[in-house]
Amino acid sequence: MTDDLFGQVSVTAWDQREEPSEEAVYRKMVDERLQPYRWTNDPGELYRTHRHAYRKVLYVARGSIRFELHPGGLIDLRAGDRLDLPAGVEHSAVVGPDGVVCLEAHLPPSK
Repeated sequence: MTDDLFGQVSVTAWDQREEPSEEAVYRKMVDERLQPYRWTNDPGELYRTHRHAYRKVLYVARGSIRFELHPGGLIDLRAGDRLDLPAGVEHSAVVGPDGVVCLEAHLPPSK
Protein backbone atom coordinates (compact mmCIF):
# COMPACT_ATOMS: atom_id res chain seq x y z
CA MET A 1 0.00 0.00 0.00
CA THR A 2 1.26 3.47 -0.86
CA ASP A 3 0.16 6.67 0.85
CA ASP A 4 0.88 10.02 -0.81
CA LEU A 5 1.44 12.49 2.01
CA PHE A 6 1.16 16.20 1.28
CA GLY A 7 1.12 15.48 -2.46
CA GLN A 8 4.83 14.74 -2.61
CA VAL A 9 6.14 12.33 0.03
CA SER A 10 5.17 8.71 -0.39
CA VAL A 11 5.31 5.80 2.02
CA THR A 12 5.01 2.20 0.91
CA ALA A 13 4.24 -0.10 3.82
CA TRP A 14 5.71 -3.59 4.01
CA ASP A 15 2.86 -5.95 3.17
CA GLN A 16 4.32 -9.35 4.08
CA ARG A 17 3.77 -11.24 7.32
CA GLU A 18 7.46 -11.74 7.97
CA GLU A 19 9.97 -8.94 8.24
CA PRO A 20 12.38 -8.75 5.32
CA SER A 21 16.03 -9.64 5.49
CA GLU A 22 18.53 -6.88 4.89
CA GLU A 23 19.74 -8.79 1.84
CA ALA A 24 16.18 -8.90 0.40
CA VAL A 25 15.79 -5.14 0.82
CA TYR A 26 19.18 -4.57 -0.82
CA ARG A 27 18.28 -6.80 -3.78
CA LYS A 28 14.93 -5.02 -4.17
CA MET A 29 16.68 -1.64 -4.36
CA VAL A 30 19.29 -2.90 -6.83
CA ASP A 31 16.50 -4.40 -8.95
CA GLU A 32 15.00 -0.88 -9.05
CA ARG A 33 18.38 0.38 -10.33
CA LEU A 34 19.08 2.22 -7.11
CA GLN A 35 22.54 2.35 -5.53
CA PRO A 36 21.85 1.75 -1.83
CA TYR A 37 24.15 2.34 1.07
CA ARG A 38 23.64 1.13 4.62
CA TRP A 39 23.44 3.16 7.82
CA THR A 40 22.51 2.35 11.39
CA ASN A 41 21.61 4.23 14.55
CA ASP A 42 21.12 3.38 18.19
CA PRO A 43 17.75 3.71 19.96
CA GLY A 44 16.56 7.27 20.51
CA GLU A 45 19.10 8.96 18.23
CA LEU A 46 17.78 12.22 16.82
CA TYR A 47 18.18 13.94 13.46
CA ARG A 48 17.35 17.63 13.82
CA THR A 49 15.26 19.46 11.22
CA HIS A 50 17.05 19.56 7.87
CA ARG A 51 16.48 19.14 4.12
CA HIS A 52 18.38 17.58 1.23
CA ALA A 53 19.19 18.79 -2.28
CA TYR A 54 18.48 15.28 -3.61
CA ARG A 55 15.54 12.87 -3.63
CA LYS A 56 15.88 10.21 -0.96
CA VAL A 57 14.65 6.62 -1.23
CA LEU A 58 14.90 4.92 2.15
CA TYR A 59 13.99 1.40 3.22
CA VAL A 60 14.03 0.29 6.83
CA ALA A 61 15.77 -3.08 6.91
CA ARG A 62 15.53 -3.60 10.67
CA GLY A 63 14.09 -1.72 13.64
CA SER A 64 12.07 1.48 13.29
CA ILE A 65 12.33 5.23 12.82
CA ARG A 66 9.85 8.10 13.05
CA PHE A 67 10.13 10.99 10.59
CA GLU A 68 8.39 14.29 11.13
CA LEU A 69 7.76 16.58 8.18
CA HIS A 70 7.94 20.34 8.85
CA PRO A 71 5.31 21.57 8.60
CA GLY A 72 3.75 18.65 9.83
CA GLY A 73 3.10 15.08 9.79
CA LEU A 74 4.49 12.02 11.49
CA ILE A 75 5.63 9.00 9.50
CA ASP A 76 6.39 5.81 11.42
CA LEU A 77 8.49 3.30 9.48
CA ARG A 78 9.30 -0.27 10.45
CA ALA A 79 11.20 -3.09 8.76
CA GLY A 80 10.43 -3.29 5.05
CA ASP A 81 8.74 0.11 4.80
CA ARG A 82 9.86 2.54 2.10
CA LEU A 83 9.97 6.34 2.22
CA ASP A 84 10.30 8.44 -0.94
CA LEU A 85 11.27 11.96 0.08
CA PRO A 86 11.58 14.70 -2.55
CA ALA A 87 14.41 17.21 -2.46
CA GLY A 88 13.83 20.22 -0.25
CA VAL A 89 11.29 18.69 2.17
CA GLU A 90 12.13 19.74 5.73
CA HIS A 91 12.12 16.81 8.14
CA SER A 92 13.53 15.49 11.38
CA ALA A 93 13.69 11.94 12.69
CA VAL A 94 14.04 9.91 15.85
CA VAL A 95 15.16 6.27 15.96
CA GLY A 96 12.85 3.72 17.57
CA PRO A 97 13.47 1.73 20.77
CA ASP A 98 15.31 -1.13 19.04
CA GLY A 99 17.58 1.03 16.86
CA VAL A 100 17.40 1.05 13.08
CA VAL A 101 19.20 -0.29 10.03
CA CYS A 102 18.34 1.54 6.81
CA LEU A 103 19.30 1.23 3.18
CA GLU A 104 19.19 4.54 1.35
CA ALA A 105 19.73 5.82 -2.18
CA HIS A 106 19.92 9.35 -3.55
CA LEU A 107 18.47 10.54 -6.84
CA PRO A 108 18.64 13.90 -8.60
CA PRO A 109 15.85 16.36 -7.71
CA SER A 110 12.70 16.10 -9.83
CA LYS A 111 12.04 18.97 -12.17
